[in-house]
Amino acid sequence: MLDVFVTSRVRRKILVVFAKYPDFKTHVRGLAKLIKEDAGNIQRELRRLEKSNFLLVSKQGNAKVYQTNKRFPIFKELQSMVIKSQQQQQSRISKRI
Repeated sequence: MLDVFVTSRVRRKILVVFAKYPDFKTHVRGLAKLIKEDAGNIQRELRRLEKSNFLLVSKQGNAKVYQTNKRFPIFKELQSMVIKSQQQQQSRISKRI
């Protein structure tokens, strides 16, 4: 369902991770392993989400660490959409089995 509103597959995966787990902190390579996407594509999407203030960035050594900005104006709504979308997917899968 999120694919209707968020057309970028990589951005959608990133949003799901950070909305579902708001205390999650990671760097580009760690996120690439988690969502099984190219680090270059992830980095581009992370920059976009950082500019929109959805993500906060801090430095740890030479690496940038990303985390959810829980004060993002529509964070709760976005989180709710992600959770509902995943619940809907689970119910579809359950019905097929």
